[in-house]
Amino acid sequence: MPSALPIADPAPDDGMLPPSAAQGAESRDLGIYVHVPFCRVRCGYCDFNTYTAEEVRGVSRSDFADQAIAELDLAASVLERSGLPARPVSTVFFGGGTPTLLPPDDLVRMLEAVEQRFGLAEGAEITTEANPDSIDAAGLERLAAAGFTRLSLGMQSAVPHVLGVLERTHDPANVPLRVAEARAAGLAVSLDLIYGTPGESMADWSRSLDAALAEHPDHLSAYALIVEPGTKLARQIARDEVPPVDDDLHASFYELLDSRMAEAGYCWYEVSNFALSPEQRSRHNRSYWTGQDWWGIGPGAHSHVGGTRFWNVKHPAAYAQRLAAGLSPAAGRETLDEETRRVERVMLETRLVEGLSADALSPEGRTAIAGLIADELVEPASAFRGRVVLTRRGRLLADAVVRRLLPDD
Repeated sequence: MPSALPIADPAPDDGMLPPSAAQGAESRDLGIYVHVPFCRVRCGYCDFNTYTAEEVRGVSRSDFADQAIAELDLAASVLERSGLPARPVSTVFFGGGTPTLLPPDDLVRMLEAVEQRFGLAEGAEITTEANPDSIDAAGLERLAAAGFTRLSLGMQSAVPHVLGVLERTHDPANVPLRVAEARAAGLAVSLDLIYGTPGESMADWSRSLDAALAEHPDHLSAYALIVEPGTKLARQIARDEVPPVDDDLHASFYELLDSRMAEAGYCWYEVSNFALSPEQRSRHNRSYWTGQDWWGIGPGAHSHVGGTRFWNVKHPAAYAQRLAAGLSPAAGRETLDEETRRVERVMLETRLVEGLSADALSPEGRTAIAGLIADELVEPASAFRGRVVLTRRGRLLADAVVRRLLPDD
């Protein structure tokens, strides 16, 4: 969730959605994302809407759960008044920030509020992110007992100097402890890694993969570091205090990642995501990639309902004030036209293991598939089934593939 909000239309104070949002809603899943914007330390690479205690004046973390529950009340009312059918929630994801800086009881109260206002679908996936030093065995047991099903642990790297550049403060030795505690509580475990940190070597990356795979996580996400403008890391690179990101090395890192994951029995299902089985894929993230509905709770959180996208005010104080006044915290919104939705579908579904149906492409895009096969970017067999499924080389060059499928007008 980047910290900069898009420029679009103002959102109405009552939060009401346009009539188009209800069209086809019965065929879409509904998810809830809760953005907890608090961190102990703001990492130098991070562009998310997060705040340390010193940055959030006039707002108490202890009030956040009540504010989030107030927005859940609003969401339930808006969806009903906007003509959308009642749907149980399929996935709930607590992200941030560091959700587990809140007491476990606060996370449980928010989950209970989701269930009371919407209901939870049978087998609903309930995830919280955590840092290795932000929760303990008792907290994990409390969450599991309340219905949480997954822990997404921000490992990032096993190498101290890499963590230092990223300004991650946790002890790498805490990762296996948290994994063991989560498993003992009955939670599935996902590990998050970042590769391509300035100064990270291939040996460093291999060491991190070794450490992650030694824990046999159910799921692993590995993202190439993107240096976002305006971050501390971007300024450090501009001042030559740390070396720039090496795109060629990024490619080598991804190739090693893909090989090692396959050797360990993991299957890719999205360019940066791997799971031991289809059941362990992140259903919540798939809802983003496949155009389902989700409501984002919290400061700066983004939502998408039936082709209408909207986002909340960023600052926790402004968020709290609007809810206290009985107003929607949404700052702006946009309703996507059919062509924009088609382009976004191509951009997102191309990254999935199931691939993209060629029916979503323009005639020029369908013609481009032959060239992508010749360049070994698309699996030849998939094209015979009318789909675009990327090869490893295609995944490595996913953005370039999309540009070929969406030629300039």
